[in-house]
Amino acid sequence: MTTVVLVDDQDLVRAGLRALLARDESIHVVAEATDGRRGIEAARKHRPDVVLMDLRMPVMDGIEATRAIAADEVLADTHVVVLTTFDDDSDIVEAIRAGAVGYLLKNTPRDELRDAVARAGRGERLLSPAITQRLMDMIASGQAAPVPDPRLTLLSSRELEVLTRIGHGDTNDEIASTLHLSPATARTYVSRILAKLGARDRPELVVIAHRSGLVIS
Repeated sequence: MTTVVLVDDQDLVRAGLRALLARDESIHVVAEATDGRRGIEAARKHRPDVVLMDLRMPVMDGIEATRAIAADEVLADTHVVVLTTFDDDSDIVEAIRAGAVGYLLKNTPRDELRDAVARAGRGERLLSPAITQRLMDMIASGQAAPVPDPRLTLLSSRELEVLTRIGHGDTNDEIASTLHLSPATARTYVSRILAKLGARDRPELVVIAHRSGLVIS
C-alpha cells in the first residue's frame, strides 16, 4: 500500500486527485493540506510514502515545504513529488534542489500519474519526458560560460564520460551501448558518480553536467 498526502490550495484539485488515486486499490490518501505549512504537519503526523505537492500556495509555498520535508530525518522514507500547472525553468531547478524526487504537470495522463505515485513510493526518481527536455534545454541555452563543478575532479575519465551521457539524457542501457559497457557496469558507474558528487538523484546529475559544460547544445 502506497500512502499519500495531498497538498494543494484548491479544493477541487484535491478532490479530483483523491478520486483519481482511489481507483488504484494499492494507493491510499491519508490526509490533505491547503498550504505548505499544513503539508509539513500532515507529513509529520502520517509519515506517508508520498507527498503530492503543489508549488504556488499561501502561507508557505511548495518549494519551502519540500525542502523542510526532505531535510527532516523523521521523514526519510517520505518522497515529495511536485504536481503543478507551472513549468517555469526556475521552479523545476529549485524543486529538484529542494529534494523533490519528481516533477509532474497537472495535465499528466491519469494512468501515468498513478504509476508515478507508485514509483515514487518505492523511492524511484522521476520526471515527465517534457520536463526532462525542458530542464536540459534550459540549462544548455542562454547561459554564461560554464563553471566546472570542483567535485568533478573526484571522477575518473570514464566516470566523466558516463556523466556526460547522463547529461544528454541517456538511460543506463543507452550509456552501456554508447560506451561499450555491460548494463550492470553502467549502473555501477552511475551509483559511484552519485556517491562521489553527493548528488541526490539523476536529475541533479543532469544539472551538474550542463552547468559544468560537459554537454554543449
